Amino acid sequence: MEAAPAQIRLVLLSVPDRETGLRLVETLVAERHAACGSVGAGTTSIYWWNGQVERADEALVILKTTDACAANLLSRAAELHPYEVPEILVLPLVGGHSPYLDWVRAEVRPG
Repeated sequence: MEAAPAQIRLVLLSVPDRETGLRLVETLVAERHAACGSVGAGTTSIYWWNGQVERADEALVILKTTDACAANLLSRAAELHPYEVPEILVLPLVGGHSPYLDWVRAEVRPG
């Protein structure tokens, strides 16, 4: 495990369905904002919206990128996302397999 993968970030997004998630990941990876992404299914979100508690079936997207690319990824994901206020969270990593982290760094392009 690499002790301090300070440059690597995970980005989490909730999307309305798996197909939306696949389109977002394909675009963000093709544009080199992320090295890769995973699209899960079967998530239920419960949240406040417009003064009431809402419930929605969604899919969860997990993207891997670097700190240098995170701001552009966040901006582009927000542009592509169908929600008025999308959940897009950028998280630091505590550790990881060094060869994998090196691969993530090699596959994204800042700017």
